[in-house]
Formats: sequence, C-alpha cells, structure tokens
Amino acid sequence: MARVRILVLSSSTGAGHDARAQAFAEWCFELYRHEIDVRIEQMLEKSSGFFSAGVNFYNWIQKKSPWIHKAFYLFVELLSLLNRRSVSFGRVYYEAVLKEYRPHLVFSVHDCLNRGYFQMAKKVLGPTKVRCATYCGEFSGGFGYSANWVEPSADLYISRTSTARDYAVKLGMPVERTRVRGHMMKPRQHLELLKPEVRRSFLEENLELRPDFFTVFLATGGNGANNHLELLEQLLPYADRLQAVVICGKNREAYNQLVHWRTEHPQFNCFVDGFSDEVHLLMQVSNVIVTRGGTTTCAKALHFGCTIIFNGIGGIMPQEELTVKFFQRGAGVPSIANAADFGRLIESWMSYPPGFEALRDKFLQLRYEENPTVVIQELVDLAQEASGTKLKAGPFPAKLRQTH
Repeated sequence: MARVRILVLSSSTGAGHDARAQAFAEWCFELYRHEIDVRIEQMLEKSSGFFSAGVNFYNWIQKKSPWIHKAFYLFVELLSLLNRRSVSFGRVYYEAVLKEYRPHLVFSVHDCLNRGYFQMAKKVLGPTKVRCATYCGEFSGGFGYSANWVEPSADLYISRTSTARDYAVKLGMPVERTRVRGHMMKPRQHLELLKPEVRRSFLEENLELRPDFFTVFLATGGNGANNHLELLEQLLPYADRLQAVVICGKNREAYNQLVHWRTEHPQFNCFVDGFSDEVHLLMQVSNVIVTRGGTTTCAKALHFGCTIIFNGIGGIMPQEELTVKFFQRGAGVPSIANAADFGRLIESWMSYPPGFEALRDKFLQLRYEENPTVVIQELVDLAQEASGTKLKAGPFPAKLRQTH
C-alpha cells in the first residue's frame, strides 16, 4: 500500500483542470512510483446534481455562446460566500471520500474546489493529519479571476505566473505560502522536443505536408467547439505557400465536414484529425496556432514557441480574457472577432513576412525554462508532513531526458 495518499479535486469545466490533475498524477508515478497514491475526483459532477448540471451548462456555453458566460461567471462567484467555512452542495459525498480515503494532501486544481473544501478536510481528518494546496492555472488577474481560487488557510498556493500570484495575494492569500511554478504539463508533453531535422520529417511523413510552407494550426478544446470551415476559406488564396493542421476534438460532425472540405479543395495542403494526443508535437511543426484563451493550450503553445492568434469569434469568456490580456500586453498577440479579421491578418503576414517575425520574437520573450519536477516535490513534501514519512524522489526518467 502507498505510504502517501493525495486527493486531487478537479472538474471537467473545459479540459484544462483535468489535464493538470492527470499531469500531476503522471509525474508522481514517474518520480515516486508506488510510494504515492493519487486519487483524482471529479468532485463537482460526482457530489451534486446541481453542480453536475452547472458543469454541463458551462461546457454548452463554451461551445455555443461564450458571451453568456459573463453572467454565469458572476453567479458562480456566489460560491465564495456559500463555501466560506464549509462545503454547501455535495457535502455528503465529499465527506464520505475524506473518511474512506483519508488523504494526507487535498490538492485542488479547480477554482470552485478550494473554499470550504480545505476547512472541511481539516475538520474531518484533523488539522495536523492533512495539508491543503491549490494550483491556479490563470495567467493574470482581474475580472475573470475567480475569488474562489483563494482560500487563505491553504498551506500552499501555486500560480502559473507572478502576475496571477500577485492578484491572489491582493485577494488575501499570504504571500509566504505562494509559489510561481509554471505550466504543469504531462511528462511526455513537457519534454518531447523535436529537433529541426525531425520536424521536417514529421511534417512530410506523419502529416504529409510541406516542410517549407507556413503552417497554421487550427485548434479546439476537447468538446470540439470551432470555426474551422470559415477560417480555412480565408487560407485558400495562399495555397501555394501556406498549409493547415486541423484538429476537431471529440466533435465527430466537425471532423466529417472537414474531411469532405479537404476532398473538395485538393489544391490546399491540409492535415485533419479528431481528438489528438499529439498536440504538443503539432505545435512544434506549426508557425502559428489559432485557439481560444484556454490556459492549457496557450501554456503549451508558449512552451513550444508556437505563436498564438486568439479566436474571439462569438465572444471571449471571462477566464479566457485573463489569458488574452496576459499575451496581448506582453507580446501584442492578435485576437480575431470574425473570419474577415483572420483573413486580413494572414494577408498582412503573407505580403510582409517580417511583420510575423516581429510578433514571434516578442512572443518568445515571454517563455521561461522550468524544472517540472520542483512543484511535484513541493506538493509531495506537504503530504509527507501530514503522513510522517520521508520519501525520496527517484532519478529523472532516462527515457524523458532525450529530445527526438
């Protein structure tokens, strides 16, 4: 039996929260093997029918009408009052999980799973028997940064950027219990780096595309919300020097439509896929990615140096505005409100390539190198304080040291 137990609280509002939960679990296994037991709970969906309906509504908004989310966001902020000292909705299920699993660390990767959840864990298990920590994936602060992220009693509060950390402190998080620790991507995604010659062969052999063409990556989240067809139409005039990589997430209808579109336009080089586990590789062979302001996708794009165009068609959700603000203020990253905006942007780059190069240079200045194991060890150390054990992380996996 594992000597240290860690309960990760997540929810499938978008894909980023779950992605970080899974990344944490994979890193724990890589570094500690069977000494650490990580249990991931979709706490909102599984604990309450009310919360489950809210998660479904959130994902519908993200897919169909992002502009509605401004009102929905304000409603969700009420949880910061309801859960000020304990859990309101879903209390019975959460308490049962705590008593059955008895975690040494409760680790939240979701804004709605901090306030009340940490206080209840310490009440049920005892204040010396459990530690509590938060990983917040936001890029900046302001409207869209949920007050629910900040529970001042947390033992550790981890932010992706110093800008977001400063905002958490402004909302009441003690600065001495905050850390800035980067992106928390899966081991494979963080470290599979393609050498230049391998990028060429990947384009030619894996994607059947031209290595000398400007490559536009049209991305989407896991639920498949996209504007791919109208954006592809804007790329057609440049088929002699530009190509596209397109993924559809779990949207089967979109995939079928795009396969048909590709057949009708044989003059345009285009790779089409559904849900992909190789987004981190596709970014490395693309010049630019068109994406909404999801933190996980944008963090990967920054890590792999794939310049971003923000897709603001249909409006931008408040949480996405935090990401857009960070990149626009830091590097002037463009945002499009419709397909015509996209067409004009591509036309400007095709007619004057130095314009894109200048943007790319500013974008790359936002990058920073990090050791992805530091945050894992800090969180495991917290759990060990409560468990009374002392584990030593194993060697950095040799299979992950190599670039491809």
